[in-house]
Amino acid sequence: RLVPEKGLRYLVEAFKNVNTNKKLVIAGGSSDTDEFANEIKAMAKDDDRIIFTGFVQGEELYELYSNAYVYTLPSDLEGMPLSLLEAMSYGNCCLVSDIDECASVVEDKALVFEKSNVEQLQEKLQEACDKPKMVKKYKEEAADFICEKYNWDDVVERTMELYRG
Repeated sequence: RLVPEKGLRYLVEAFKNVNTNKKLVIAGGSSDTDEFANEIKAMAKDDDRIIFTGFVQGEELYELYSNAYVYTLPSDLEGMPLSLLEAMSYGNCCLVSDIDECASVVEDKALVFEKSNVEQLQEKLQEACDKPKMVKKYKEEAADFICEKYNWDDVVERTMELYRG
């Protein structure tokens, strides 16, 4: 969803100042109204590297996760971000804000920046663009780490233990 708490303003502002030929693909549809989505699109209108896909699912979502150079979640507010778990399970290098809901998921297996800090987000994006070996290292670690940390069999077993209590 394209909503203010996802930190898209920061991301667009930061990306516009990153020196790269890579594209910024923003996936998601409008929430209750198109007002915020239109605001973000207006911010991005002078940078043809920024692409809005609208809502995606299925094969198209699979392709985005599978071909991403870096997955970025610059949120100010999240629950348990399932898209972050998915991105890591696809072996993505992730860049997330330091809110606990993101930082505690990725631990030391992703790039982290101070929430709402556009300058620091820009620095981390530039660093990722400039250091493909670093990105490759995060990619190599992501899937095994997240699939082990959130193993479904372990979750079921722990849940059953609670009920047996």
